[in-house]
Amino acid sequence: MNKTTIYCFRNDLRLSDNPALKESIKSKLPILLCYIFDDHSPKQWRIGRASRWWLHHSLNSLQQKIQSLGGKLILRSGIWHEQIVKIAKETQTTEVFCQRSYLPHEIEQENKARTSLLNLGAKLKRFNSYLLYEPEEIQTKAGTPFKVFTPFWNACLNQSDTQLPLNPPKKIDFSSIKIKSDPLQSWNLLPTNPDWSTGISNSWTPGEIGAQKRLKEFLKKSTEYKNQRDLPASEATSKLSPHLHFGEISPRQIWHQINKRIITDPSATKGAESFLRQLGWRDFANHLIFHWPDLPTQPFKKEFKKFKWKNKTKKLNAWQKGLTGYPLVDAGMRQLWETGWMHNRVRMIAASLLIKNTLQPWQIGEQWFWDTLVDADLAINAASWQWVAGSGSDAAPYFRIFNPVIQSKKFDPQGQYIRKWIPELKHLSNKSIHTPWLASKNELDNAKITLGKNYPKPIIDLKFSRDKALQEYKKIKNNK
Repeated sequence: MNKTTIYCFRNDLRLSDNPALKESIKSKLPILLCYIFDDHSPKQWRIGRASRWWLHHSLNSLQQKIQSLGGKLILRSGIWHEQIVKIAKETQTTEVFCQRSYLPHEIEQENKARTSLLNLGAKLKRFNSYLLYEPEEIQTKAGTPFKVFTPFWNACLNQSDTQLPLNPPKKIDFSSIKIKSDPLQSWNLLPTNPDWSTGISNSWTPGEIGAQKRLKEFLKKSTEYKNQRDLPASEATSKLSPHLHFGEISPRQIWHQINKRIITDPSATKGAESFLRQLGWRDFANHLIFHWPDLPTQPFKKEFKKFKWKNKTKKLNAWQKGLTGYPLVDAGMRQLWETGWMHNRVRMIAASLLIKNTLQPWQIGEQWFWDTLVDADLAINAASWQWVAGSGSDAAPYFRIFNPVIQSKKFDPQGQYIRKWIPELKHLSNKSIHTPWLASKNELDNAKITLGKNYPKPIIDLKFSRDKALQEYKKIKNNK
């Protein structure tokens, strides 16, 4: 059997700026490209339904790209380290290349694979292409991990310049070894009976080409990013997050394109710098989960273990369905269900209502987002929910409770976002659309709205629930 090198794709579903792929090509041996779908070792963090839809289409796009170069992508399902070892045995390889991961269950799989491969006389070689900076690179002056974002980001900015992105390989010497490959359809990643993905399909184009197109579109409007990023009716945000999560584009590709934009148009500087901080937050979230692996399940601030959460199924269901009676929150939850994505400002407001007004544990909201977001990322999801909950490492103070009415009037003053996602409210005035329960009977009648029937009354009283949340927080604060 001819010698071969294995390259295993993970969350790096692209050919351009892929350091591990480049190093595997340097081996001068024919390459076998593979992807392993592990639906077992993540346990409760198996990828959610929206992410499965994305993965199917992203892999399909990658398959087509590889086929255009004359190769094939081998697909296997099973426990990651076991499948890596099986493929290594079938090909008698001595080197397996892949992207490095920072998630607890994936690190465990890497360690097991490394040990098993060594027993076969083979090596596992990992490379970073998921983050700008690896967790060990960024440390405090005391040599410890950062717990606060701003000094973390400042430390990142003090690093040497980010390396230039790598060009995609013009040619790959593909292995001729024939081994079993699963049909992508056999993984049943797409929804059936009913197919709820129409809205998602109309909103996204997974794959490397779709990612580059999305970046180009964002660069044109990046000048307004800082001023408009909090306006949910605006199209100011990049919507690059799912492409980044699945690795269809790399953070340093974005980094360098954004910095080019600053050079060619200095007026874009503030918007660009504001956006680059979002890449920094992405690195920070992975920094946290690498050093504190229980971040997705346990409060970073241990006093929150004593917090008395209230599991209220009816309120949770109303929140999930976009039927809380608070229009901005409901608009966000319906946008999420329809498109697999929600504007970031609205994510914070919706999360705050769930955690601090209904006193639901943040983990419940985290799990819902995990299942419904196309950009569901374990580190970012956990860090963001803990930020809102006040239990995270660099969290908003617990007493910062977003008022959905004030936020709605401030960030969607004309109700454009609300009207798009809650059409039953579209005939209300700009004033009443934020608080339909305060509208006059005449206005409600003219708008054909019957509260409690075709749009709900608020599920909680904001002032009462806020006071209750602060009382509960005071209990754990005084009992540290």
